[in-house]
Amino acid sequence: MIDRDRLGALLRRERAAFADRNPRSAAEYARAGNLFGRVPMTWMNKTAAGFPLYLAEARGATVTDIDGHEYIDFCLGDTAAMAGHSPAPVVAAVRERFETLGGACAMLPTADAAWVGAELTRRFGVTRWSFALTATDANRWAIRLLRAVTGRPKILFNSYCYHGSVDESLIVNTPDGPRPRAGNVGAPVDVTVTSRVAEYNDLAALERELAHGDVAAVVMEPALTNIGIVLPEPGYLAGVRALTRRYGTYLVNDETHTFSAGPGGATGLWGLEPDVVTIGKAIGGGIPAAAYGLSDEIAERLGRMRDLDLVDMGGVGGTLAGNALSIAATRATLEQVLTDAAHAEMSEKSETFAAQTRATIAEHQLPWSVSRLGARVEYRFADPAPRNGTESNEAADPDLEDYLHVYLANRGILLTPFHNMALMSPATTGEQVAEHQRVFRGAVGELTGRTGPS
Repeated sequence: MIDRDRLGALLRRERAAFADRNPRSAAEYARAGNLFGRVPMTWMNKTAAGFPLYLAEARGATVTDIDGHEYIDFCLGDTAAMAGHSPAPVVAAVRERFETLGGACAMLPTADAAWVGAELTRRFGVTRWSFALTATDANRWAIRLLRAVTGRPKILFNSYCYHGSVDESLIVNTPDGPRPRAGNVGAPVDVTVTSRVAEYNDLAALERELAHGDVAAVVMEPALTNIGIVLPEPGYLAGVRALTRRYGTYLVNDETHTFSAGPGGATGLWGLEPDVVTIGKAIGGGIPAAAYGLSDEIAERLGRMRDLDLVDMGGVGGTLAGNALSIAATRATLEQVLTDAAHAEMSEKSETFAAQTRATIAEHQLPWSVSRLGARVEYRFADPAPRNGTESNEAADPDLEDYLHVYLANRGILLTPFHNMALMSPATTGEQVAEHQRVFRGAVGELTGRTGPS
């Protein structure tokens, strides 16, 4: 058990140290009164220490803040920078497109797009691709298309899933039945009208919901990620595929975070057969980019529906989607950075990271667990690891999480602020992984009272 008094004292100490060592970041935050929440986007207020660090420079797997502190970056933009910060091939492609050739938003296609579509088909299996700038939009547009092609009104999600800010996805299970997720901002309609929900790893619950006959699509991550990594139990994903086919429901794999599993995400790694794949963040190498891929069957059915406006104002598409700059960046990322070989190396470093973290947890006899998905590792304050999103949410410990985050940040290591996720990039080194182990071991040692400060 954790001594809560000790935890509270350590957290106060670390927050005070953070404030002392980051006066320039604190000053920038204080003067940003014309920004809503004092930050460019309100989620940047998710910080263990009371105010965010401000970025000065970033290269590879290292960032530097405006106070001059250098950090090993295991956050990597919560997957957006999985390719590493400003990878050279992407920088070159962006410069060539924007500076040498000129033009990013000419509303004309480029030849790069067909190459990207073919490469995404090789990696994920589905064959007809279209582009967005965020995975949220990729999911939104895929959902619209699947409602249109099926004539069914509802979408099914896993409780405590993450698919960006898609309105329909903010639904959770409670003892009193499906409810909007706590804090859902200004929902246009009660989410129970648009959506159904089932726990991850629960095929019986999934079948009960599909049996209503009104579900156009199941939208899911093959492994939950943003509530802590929750891995599929044996037979679960095959069961999901069988049930969706039985009930005439399409299956969407959102690979935005599970792209960490390998070059074809979890879909490729586990040989899955979704009808649609959505993906964003990492594929642009730091430039906003996303995509959704449809099966031939869906694309052909949509093409026969002459009443759909897929060209102008029908609700699918955006002026900047598929722009020449983001497509050039995506090609460079897939062709030269997040390659099959790079994924293998990232996964190997992640395996080492996970083994070292498990060893520290075992040494201190803590009831915690470590889950891993390719290049991504997460430690959770529960053992055994949670088997669904609701269990994972209940295992959260905000003070303990904040302590670990600010302790590591004060010693030059960044984790994803929303959970205890560490991600490897092609630029991440073995020395950086070892440094995390050294500092993490110090944090845990102080927490259990076995060692002094690192």
